[in-house]
Amino acid sequence: MLFQELKHDIYRKISKLKWKLSCRKDEIVDFDVYSIYLGHHKVTYCGVEAIRCPFDYLIYQMIISEVKPDLVIEIGTNKGGGALYIADLMNNLGHGAVHTIDIIDAHDPLIDKHPRITTFLNGWQQYDLYEAKNASKVLVIEDSSHHYDNTMAVLQKFAEVVTPGSYLIVEDGIVNELGMTKKYDGGPLRAINEFLRNHPEFIVDKNWSNLFGHNATFNVKGYLYKQQ
Repeated sequence: MLFQELKHDIYRKISKLKWKLSCRKDEIVDFDVYSIYLGHHKVTYCGVEAIRCPFDYLIYQMIISEVKPDLVIEIGTNKGGGALYIADLMNNLGHGAVHTIDIIDAHDPLIDKHPRITTFLNGWQQYDLYEAKNASKVLVIEDSSHHYDNTMAVLQKFAEVVTPGSYLIVEDGIVNELGMTKKYDGGPLRAINEFLRNHPEFIVDKNWSNLFGHNATFNVKGYLYKQQ
């Protein structure tokens, strides 16, 4: 089986090389992680800036449809396009709320008009976990500074409110692949690896991170499933 897969991979690469040598310049497909990184800063949802990898946007829709959470806690609002997208997904489900947390008030006015969204502007440290007490299914998205120590502290605080069968999603482990490891002191990946060693109730759900190819996501090792 392995030989057949290797043979197929070699054939695919040869065919691709032949195509590139023969095709017109404007027909060549040429993108990589960095080009996707540049493009994801231009992504909007309903006209609101929504900085997220398009692969992960699709994965979020699939996860929310599967888990059907009563509450999504998003740490890192920014302009609010992500919160708006998730709230509209919940509209499709017919239930659920979004608590989106930031330290600055920079979100689009559309966010305040959505009945499923509540904003918290005093930072995640001041968020009272009691706010989640009435939710039977809770999903948490950590998308704040991406620095190791901050990510680690967020994971330690919010792990307990994630319900079994749901997810603690850690955004942007891709920073290491982009050459930003030092800038973020190891970033989300360092925090995830340390967190998992002490929290065996969580596992990396590779069904999501490998959906489009090995770690074809900006949330590398970031889809943390809380086991039943």
